[in-house]
Amino acid sequence: QVQLVESGGGLVQAGGSLRLSCAASGRTFSSYAMGWFRQAPGKEREFVAAITWIAGSTYYRDSVKGRFTISRDNAKNTVYLQMNSLKPEDTAVYYCAAQTERLSKYGYWGQGTQVTVSS
Repeated sequence: QVQLVESGGGLVQAGGSLRLSCAASGRTFSSYAMGWFRQAPGKEREFVAAITWIAGSTYYRDSVKGRFTISRDNAKNTVYLQMNSLKPEDTAVYYCAAQTERLSKYGYWGQGTQVTVSS
């Protein structure tokens, strides 16, 4: 009964910013890390960023380093993705996902939120 709900997507001009949120809920929810993935039109899903719940270790794909920041609020079971200096190529549906254990697959996924960056 794990539920992941993304929010914060929308339309923004190139160079602008958006902050995505992923609220995790469920009576028995627990995970090692949360990740953000995205899928652009006609392309495969790709990893964007991840953060571990306890240590707060972060990981980013190269193309978003210096522009995106992932963070978490453990008390709220919420993960955020602050996206700055957005580019048209960032346009995609963004999904949050939960990783149960280190090196394991992401077993729980949200339904996604659309991010559109206009040029």
